[in-house]
Amino acid sequence: MTDTLLHAYLPLIFWPGLGVILARFLPEAWPRLIGRGLYWVGIPLEVFALAHSTNFSDSIGLVPLITVLTLVGSLGLTWITLSWITWRAEQEKRSPLPDPSSDPSQVDQSSDTTDNLLSLDAADTAPREPVLSPPPIPPIDYWSDPARRGSFVLSSMIANTGFVGLAIAPILVSDSYLSWIVFYSVTQNVVGTYGIGVFLASYFGRSAQPGLSWGQVRDVLTVPSLWAFIVGAATHSLAFAPLVDGALEVSVWVVIAVALSLMGIRLSQLKGWSSLKWAIAPTLLKVLVIPALVGLITTLIGLPSEACLAVVLMAGMPSAFAGLILAEEYELDRELIASSIVLTSGLLLLTIPLWLLLFKV
Repeated sequence: MTDTLLHAYLPLIFWPGLGVILARFLPEAWPRLIGRGLYWVGIPLEVFALAHSTNFSDSIGLVPLITVLTLVGSLGLTWITLSWITWRAEQEKRSPLPDPSSDPSQVDQSSDTTDNLLSLDAADTAPREPVLSPPPIPPIDYWSDPARRGSFVLSSMIANTGFVGLAIAPILVSDSYLSWIVFYSVTQNVVGTYGIGVFLASYFGRSAQPGLSWGQVRDVLTVPSLWAFIVGAATHSLAFAPLVDGALEVSVWVVIAVALSLMGIRLSQLKGWSSLKWAIAPTLLKVLVIPALVGLITTLIGLPSEACLAVVLMAGMPSAFAGLILAEEYELDRELIASSIVLTSGLLLLTIPLWLLLFKV
């Protein structure tokens, strides 16, 4: 099992590493251009290829329902968590600053200072100004920025079922549940990433007007991946030439490589722990809390253990690279999403053995 996981994670090491190296030589505007290219061309091409090659009539109708309920539940849980964090930050911001006059230690210190001044040499009569300590700095409300709040929600809710999920999950479940994995991935991408995700990115991102507007609905309806899925599913019964099918298959891996490289470029811009610490909360939600709840609910409704494993693996995939693409397109907090991707990808190595232990037949 260790060899299998190492083989599956090899692209996750190589391509981001290449992106870290390329970041030193690429112009500053290129990461955004790469992200927009993936949004408008690369990801739609991958979704079209998956939709065209997958026979959804063989999939259980329960899979899209589980996927949508997972997305809605994740959104609700994430919103509650973010509201609590914001409330705590606001409470700390409103906390009154300590009054030095009410602190006995400050009074004693003042008395000691007076005694020391009186004991100075009489010849030194130059006036001395009292030395005052700077007041404590009130805590900064890190979450007041809408772009950062949007990145928090996307990092916690949207899973990387396309790039990482389809690379790892098929290795860990039997062939009878491969259709579950593909159907979950496609539903996640169409409904989650490029449906709810685009709506949230538009809501929190570049639009200056607060609240709901026609612009967010327009952004969802014009998502290229949505139309790519519709066209791909509609042409499933059509047989393409072998050359076209081969080109579509190759394009999927090219898109994955470019997306992973973009992640590496953004990772090179992180500032160490000062960047990663803000991603702890969305990381725990994404790869531990949410898949655990999915596993508990699917077990309680009586699904087979391997079916539970299939959906838990997909629900517990790392934060989506597509979140970084949406951040580029809608001007969200790229640093928070990149940090979440790093932490969730690392924690995935620890959670996969846990899910296998709990749900593997």
